[in-house]
Amino acid sequence: MSERQIAVYNQFRNAQDKYTYFLLAAAGAAVALVVRETATAALTWSQVPLAAAVLSWGLSFYCGCRHLTLMASSLYSNFELLNVYAGENPVAGKNPEIIAILAAAIQNGINANSSRTERFGKMQFEFLISGAIFYIGWHVWEMWLRTPHALLK
Repeated sequence: MSERQIAVYNQFRNAQDKYTYFLLAAAGAAVALVVRETATAALTWSQVPLAAAVLSWGLSFYCGCRHLTLMASSLYSNFELLNVYAGENPVAGKNPEIIAILAAAIQNGINANSSRTERFGKMQFEFLISGAIFYIGWHVWEMWLRTPHALLK
């Protein structure tokens, strides 16, 4: 891989990480907003959509953490795969048969992690958006409940 390709790959990885961290921060901030807004509120049935929003944001946060963990695992596996191919792995050494077996096993793990990483990344975003939809729905519902019924006739 050329230095240029490595630089572009590093920029891509950095952008992906920043996006994941941004979504983590957004989910955390959204939960903090709800906690602040409801600090003195009594529990009512009208808050069910708000609870769904908080649950969605919590799941978004969880999925973002899993995404980062799986990404780190894949990067470590890639590092180990390079060591195997370079003949620097203590188990495989320079033995071509063991290198092939170990490389195939590591590659299978990388492929499995890759699909799971992608799935958790998508779910992180989807849960963040669904939380926002539940929150807006809750807000509109609360406004409707506060509206004098004489205005609704």
